[in-house]
Amino acid sequence: MTAAQIIASTGTTKTWKMQQLFGLGLSRREVATMMGVGYGFAQNVYAAWVAAGATRALATPTRTATVAALAPFTPGAFTRTFGVEIEAYGVTREALLAELRAQGLEAYGEGYNHTTRNYWKIVSDASVSGAHAFELVSPVLRGYEGLEDLARACRALNHCGAQVNASCGLHVHLGAQDLNIEAMRQLVRNYLVLESSIDRVMPSNRRGSANRYCRSLQRSRTMLEAERQILAATTTQELSVAANGNDRYHKVNLQSFTRQGTIEFRQHSGTTNFEKISFWVKFLANLVDYSKARLVTPNLPVAEFTTFNQRDIATYFTRRATALQTR
Repeated sequence: MTAAQIIASTGTTKTWKMQQLFGLGLSRREVATMMGVGYGFAQNVYAAWVAAGATRALATPTRTATVAALAPFTPGAFTRTFGVEIEAYGVTREALLAELRAQGLEAYGEGYNHTTRNYWKIVSDASVSGAHAFELVSPVLRGYEGLEDLARACRALNHCGAQVNASCGLHVHLGAQDLNIEAMRQLVRNYLVLESSIDRVMPSNRRGSANRYCRSLQRSRTMLEAERQILAATTTQELSVAANGNDRYHKVNLQSFTRQGTIEFRQHSGTTNFEKISFWVKFLANLVDYSKARLVTPNLPVAEFTTFNQRDIATYFTRRATALQTR
C-alpha cells in the first residue's frame, strides 16, 4: 500500500495507520505531519512499533503494545534514591574532610571498600593518576534534598582545589528495587541503543570502549545480538551476564544490583561540577522511569532527548554535544 492508501483506509485505527507509514520508511516528523498529530505521539507510537518488532525477533511469545507504552511520557518529580562516586586528586584527605564538615556534611576517611555508609566517605583509588588521588563516595541520597547535599560536596571539593583528569570517572548508582525484570532489561536495552548518542555528550576517552573501566554494552557482539540477549533475559542474573559478561567495568553495571539493590552507571567523565553531575543524575533517573513501559528509538538524536526528559535537561545535553564536537 502507498502512504495515500494507508491514510485513506477505513476501519483501521490511527495508530495502525501510523505504524504502516513507519513500515514504509517515513520519519516520525513526516508521519506526525501526515496524520495531523503531535510529534510526541508519533514518537511513542514509533517506540511501541519498534518494541513489538524487537519482541517478535526473540524466541518468546509476541506481545502487543500496552496502553502505557503508547501514552505520552511526562517526566515526574525527581524522587529516586541515588549515590555518587567522584574520583579526583590534588587535595589531602584531611583538608577535604574538614571542608566537607564545614559544609554541614558528615564525612570520614576509610580504606578502599564497597560498603554503603550513612555518611560521606573518602577512600583510596588506585585507578586515579595524580598526587593525593581519592574517591569521594556519598551515602544513599534521595531526590532534590539529596541534590542539595551533592551541591555541598561539590562546593567542598572545589573550595579545596580538587582536580580531575582523564583517569577520573563519575559513577552514579540509582536505586532499582522498584523495578521488575522487564523494566530492568528494557533499561539496559535502552542504554545500549542510545550509546552512540550518549557518547556524543562525553569526552572521547569515555566513548565506545575507549576506557577499560566503562566499556560498551555491545562488547564484541553485533548490536542485534546484544539487544536480543538482553531482551531475552528472564532473571537479574541472566541480565547481568547478558549486559556485562563476567565483570562490572561497563557503562551500565548490573552486578551492583545483587550487592546493593542499585544499577550503576559508569560512563560519565570525572568532574566536581555540580551542574554536570546533577543533570546526569536526573537524565538517568528519567531514563529509568521511561524504561518501565517503553523502548526508546535506537540512535535517538541528542536533540530529541526531550522524548524522556524535561526541556532544560535536553537543552543542556544538546549544548554539551555541540561543545564536544571537536574534542
